[in-house]
Amino acid sequence: MDRPPVCDYEGSDYRQRFWQGQGRDYEDLSERLALRRLMPPAGDTLIDIGAGFGRLADEYNGYRRVVLFDFSRSLLREAQSHLGSDPRFIYVAGNWYQMPFVSGLFETMVQVRTIHHAADVPALFGQLARIACPSGVYVLEFASKHHLKAILRYWTGRQRWSPFQHQPVEFIELNFDFHPVWIRRQLQTAGFNPGRMLTVSHYRIPFLKKIIPAALLAQLDGLAQLTGEWWQLSPSVFLYSQANGLGRPAEPGTFFACPECGTPLGDEDAGIFECALHGCQRRWQVKNGIYDFKDPL
Repeated sequence: MDRPPVCDYEGSDYRQRFWQGQGRDYEDLSERLALRRLMPPAGDTLIDIGAGFGRLADEYNGYRRVVLFDFSRSLLREAQSHLGSDPRFIYVAGNWYQMPFVSGLFETMVQVRTIHHAADVPALFGQLARIACPSGVYVLEFASKHHLKAILRYWTGRQRWSPFQHQPVEFIELNFDFHPVWIRRQLQTAGFNPGRMLTVSHYRIPFLKKIIPAALLAQLDGLAQLTGEWWQLSPSVFLYSQANGLGRPAEPGTFFACPECGTPLGDEDAGIFECALHGCQRRWQVKNGIYDFKDPL
C-alpha cells in the first residue's frame, strides 16, 4: 500500500538552525500564549505531535502522561537530553499516518509548526480522531495561505497562487500553506468540532523585531490574537477543536497498538513489543528510552 511521504528531520540541526539564538523569541512567546489560551491546563494524557526537541514540553506540567511524538529519533534524543529523567515524558518515534496507539487514548492533542509538512491532511486527521478520547481536545497550529502578505503579493502580481482559493498550496516540496476554511472542513469530516480560532505572529517583521523587545511584541500579539474569530490575516493560526463524542475511550491498561494492523500491544519484554495478531506478529523496539515504531525489527 502506498503511503504519503513524510518529511524526515533525522540528523538535522533544527534546534540550533531555527530556534537557538536565531531571533525567534517573539514567535516562541506568542505561540505559548496562544497555546495556554486554548489547551486545557491539566489532565491525564497529552500527545505533542511533531514534538521535535521538546520546545513546548514545559507547557504540559499539568499532565500525568505526556507523549512526545516525532518521526525523527535524533530530535527525540535531543528532547531526552533537554528534559532529563522526568517520568511523565514518553518518547515515541513513528509515522503520524500510522499512529502506534490504541483508539480513544488521548485527552489532549497538540500540534504546532508541523502540519505544514503533511501531504495528506485528511489521513492525518483521521488518525488523530481515532486516538482522541470521546471528548478529546485538539489544539492545532497551521501555516495560513490567507495572510496579509500573501494577499498583497497576489494583488501586485508577485505571487501566482491565490490566497483566496481553499485548496492547500505546496510552495516547496512537502511544505504546505492552508486556508482556514479548508482546515475546518477537513476537521469536521474527520470527526472533530472546530471551535475558537486565534491568529498569531502578526508582527513577524524583521524591523519590528529589532526595535521592540520580544516580550512586549508578544504582548501586543496577544491582543491581536483575539481577532481570530473575526478574520484570519496572520501567517500562523491556532485552532481549538474537540472530538465529536462518538468514539469510545481506550480500554484501561492499554496504550500502544501495532501501527501496521492496529492490534493493542501487551507489555514489552526485554525492550520488545510483539504484535499478537496471527499473520502480523511484527516486533517493535524500545531503545535508550525511545519507543521506536518507525520500522519493525
